[in-house]
Parts: sequence; structure tokens; C-alpha cells
Amino acid sequence: MTDIIDELQWRGLLAQTTDLDALRKALADGPITLYCGFDPTAGSLHVGHLTQILTLARFQQAGHRPIALVGGGTGLIGDPKPNAERQLNSLETVRGWVDNLGGQLSAFLRFTPEGEQPEPTDAVLANNADWLGEINAIELLRDVGKHFSVNQMLARETVRSRLDGEGMSYTEFSYVLLQSYDYVQLYRRFGCTLQTGGSDQWGNITAGLDLVRRMDGNEPHGQAHGLTTNLLTKADGTKFGKTESGSVWLDPELTSPYAFYQFWFNADDRDVVRYLKTFSFRDRDEIEELERQTEERPQARAAQRVLAEDLTVLVHGEEECRKVKEASLALFGRADLSDLDARTLEAALAEVPRAEVDGPVDGLLVTDAFARSGLTPSKSAARRAIQEGGAYVNNVKVTDVEAVLRPEDVLQGRFVVLRKGKRNIGGLVLNG
Repeated sequence: MTDIIDELQWRGLLAQTTDLDALRKALADGPITLYCGFDPTAGSLHVGHLTQILTLARFQQAGHRPIALVGGGTGLIGDPKPNAERQLNSLETVRGWVDNLGGQLSAFLRFTPEGEQPEPTDAVLANNADWLGEINAIELLRDVGKHFSVNQMLARETVRSRLDGEGMSYTEFSYVLLQSYDYVQLYRRFGCTLQTGGSDQWGNITAGLDLVRRMDGNEPHGQAHGLTTNLLTKADGTKFGKTESGSVWLDPELTSPYAFYQFWFNADDRDVVRYLKTFSFRDRDEIEELERQTEERPQARAAQRVLAEDLTVLVHGEEECRKVKEASLALFGRADLSDLDARTLEAALAEVPRAEVDGPVDGLLVTDAFARSGLTPSKSAARRAIQEGGAYVNNVKVTDVEAVLRPEDVLQGRFVVLRKGKRNIGGLVLNG
């Protein structure tokens, strides 16, 4: 086992712990079992979940046993949002999402291979519907609710912010009881003594700890602990994990591997080292060397390239990462665009200036195509780009200001890739 606390502190992850000295001792005396919960509020996890997923993986690498808990029960209720009531999803929808999340989580942790004997650090995939679906209303109120003070529940930040507005339903108000009961059940079933989560979950985590102590006061499995990680923010003030097209999902059908790679490759120089510490498994020497390169030659984007490649391989695999890198080379004129499939082209053009076009484009002036896509502000600006030698259609330089698009310029039956200069990409996408 390695000192995981020192590792988390160096990576800037450690935010709060209930008793740091006691937790250090428990980890040193370990191995321990820990858990983190993931509610199925959508059909996929997104990059905002990666901090917690990879924290579980770091504990496993340090010699401890992680439990990835999917909230098949709590997902039917929903962790209260600070500003509005959650929409309740059907039982069938939540069950489908539980399966999706379970499959995604299985890719990041080491589970017992089929047919083999489990190792002490092999991960466990749990679903809180297994116990929340069994407890009845009387048991919940008598055995769990009895230990919660309404005064303390009303003092919770999320509750207070909602009560100052349109209020909160009893359903969401009671969420903390269910999540706290998860810790009790995992403590009893698996000897789990540590819950991790983002710092915004501190109130839920400490409520669970308190319930464990009240319901299992003699602590047969030892003292229970809580630990949170810092929430990521971006240097430019925008929300981490969001792009103009929305959340960055782990599901390749929702966020293509190309768009996923570009999200990390486009990281701000001010953020990239923090991202490497948070999301990569590179060691201190490697990250400090990449930090030095970023300071000395930021235009090379060495740290961003390593970050994008590491995360794309981790989430989508080496083959998809290879395809993405080839696509990036092709888009900027260093490989053949005709080798790219339709999904990659669509993903690439989704993040750049583009125009959707009804009907064929053959005969359309290239200057019109540039202006319609938004790659240039006007047709006259497109003419200047051509005259200055910086206009390309599918990586072929355009030299005639009266040039038009031809049928063979349409890739995969739908796409025309436009480029101005070395790095400004745009395009046309044909409908139908």
C-alpha cells in the first residue's frame, strides 16, 4: 500500500476529511473498503464524474477495496438541486440508466474476472435499490428518520436556498435519509469505513457518518470516515465539463471520441497542469516536466496533447484514440480527409463554425461557402483569404476567387471541410 493521502494532497484533490489523523492510521493499517455513489440522473456519466471515479481507482491502486455504488433507489428521488425541483423519471428509465452507469464504471476499476477467485482489492459494483427497495415506510421513519433532526435538515445549504424560493417537496427533503442509510448498509454488508465525494456532498457524507454511529454505535467494523475532493473550476470562469454544445459525456454516442479528445486538447494553459494532476495517472516528475514545457513553449501544447491522449485512451480505448489523432491530422492538412468516417466528420464540424445546407452544393461559390459557414465574416473577407493563399476546401488550396464547389468536394455524402489559414476550421453539412 502507498500513502494515498499524500498522493491526493499533492494532486490538489483533498478538500475535507472528518479526522485526518485517524483516517491516515486506518489506511496505514488497512486495507480498507471505501465507496462513492453515482445517481443515474442521465443515461451516461460525464467528465464531471471522473474526479470521483478516478479517486476510487487511486485508492484501489494504493491497496484498498472500492465500491462503486449506483443509486437505483436514490436515483428515483434525486439529490436536491439548489435552484429547482428535479423531474422524476420512470422506474424503467432509471433501471436502464443504472445498467448504463454500471457498465461505464466497470471500465475504470479492477473487478474480479469471471471464473477467478476474488482478490482483496477487487472492486464491488453495488445498487442501493437492493436495500432501499426492501425497507418499508414505517421502518424508514422509525429506524432511520428518528435519528435526524428537522432543525439540522432545515439548516442545510441546499434546503435553505430552496426554501427562500419556491420551496422543496418532501420527496427531495428526505433524500438525505436515503443516502445516509446507504452508508449504514455498506458498513454492515462490506465493512465499508470511508465514503468519498465532491466537496458539495460534505453535508450528505457527514449525515451518513452520523447515522452509522447512531445505528451501529459499537462500530464492529471500526471507525467510519468521510473524505471529499475539491470541485474543479476553470480559469476563465466558465463551468468545467461544459462546451457550447453541452456536457461532455463518457458515452461515445453522446460525445464522440473526437469531441472528447478536443475538449481536453483545448484546455487553457492555466488549467492543464491541474487537469493532469486530477485526471491522469502520470507521476510527479512527468507532470512537473510537462508544466515546465507549458511555461517555456505554450504553443507546442505538449501538456494538452498528453492529457487528451491519456483521457481518450482511458475512456474510449487506444484504437479510438488513434482514429481521433488521425482525424486531427487530416483536418489540419497533414493526412487524407477521405479516410475519415461520417461520425468523425460530423463530430469535428460540430465544434467549429458551420452551416447546414439543404440540397446539393455543387456550383456554390467558395466565397459564399466560407461566409455562410461563419468561417469568414463576409464574402469579401473570403476573397481576401483566397488572394492571400490561406483558403482551403478539403485541404486543397483555393487560388481562384470565382472557384465553385463540385460534387466530388462532398465527403461521405454530407460534409465539406473549409479551412482558413493553419488552424481555423469550418464547414458545410448537407441535410437529408
